[in-house]
Amino acid sequence: MFDSRRSPRGARRRVTPLGALVATAALGSGLFAAQLVRPGTTEPPRISPQYVALQPRPSGGVLTPVNPGFAAVPQTGGRIGVAKSPVTVRYTFDGGVNQPLTDTHGAYALRALAQNGGTLSLVPQGNGLAVQYPTRCTLARERQCPRAILEGFREDALNPGTRPMRYGASIMMTHRDLADGANVFQKGYSVGGVSQFKLQVDHRQGHPSCVIAGRTQIYRAEPLIDVADGRWHNLMCARTRDRLTLTVDGLERAWVRLPANLSIANAEPLRVGGKGAGKGNDQFSGQIDNVFLTIA
Repeated sequence: MFDSRRSPRGARRRVTPLGALVATAALGSGLFAAQLVRPGTTEPPRISPQYVALQPRPSGGVLTPVNPGFAAVPQTGGRIGVAKSPVTVRYTFDGGVNQPLTDTHGAYALRALAQNGGTLSLVPQGNGLAVQYPTRCTLARERQCPRAILEGFREDALNPGTRPMRYGASIMMTHRDLADGANVFQKGYSVGGVSQFKLQVDHRQGHPSCVIAGRTQIYRAEPLIDVADGRWHNLMCARTRDRLTLTVDGLERAWVRLPANLSIANAEPLRVGGKGAGKGNDQFSGQIDNVFLTIA
């Protein structure tokens, strides 16, 4: 932003006030440390750590649940479709409490559902945010326990049918968070002929497992390992033509054979942290981040 008028050789150029302001702001934010792509190369520009550090952090806090009357019953009528083309959905929850809970492409919104005072919060995790679920309830009457989950809307394009798929999440739990059921991520149910894919941490041993259910049979890949150790773990379920595999932190830990013609198609929404907000919902306790679904 220099004065466009020519100056004699050796004379000092005058900087306009606007130019001085832009240069100062760029220097302070570390933008001058970013390297531009050199002509003829494909190397991406590198942004300085100083610039990244100056960016505002997303806003954490409690997620406001929707009105119970508004979210009472998901739409379940009509013919059920399946994905006609590849689909990728990923939730990082890094937009903060002031932004809609959508996937990274701004689609497939989730909403918080709660009963009995259950709350969901966005809490710091790495450079972003994760979802904090209610602490494990110890009340004598389960129907009085606080419950809270994230739930989407009916999206038949997220039914894999018989297509290969991968789905999973990052979780952090301790043994205090464990119960007989702790659902991480699912679509559909394993009973009633609905069909389902699900990731869970069941039992008090902290075993993760992948579940796929057809209309009459349930298939589970479950290793004898404990992920409820207070550390973050990356869990992924992969369905190929005839196999369901569970990967923990990049290592294959368990698998089970599937019928090649098993189709997963239901009118249920995506759910994160439980199979609903009502009694007996297999409530997850702990933190969840980086939920994803990829249909090939």
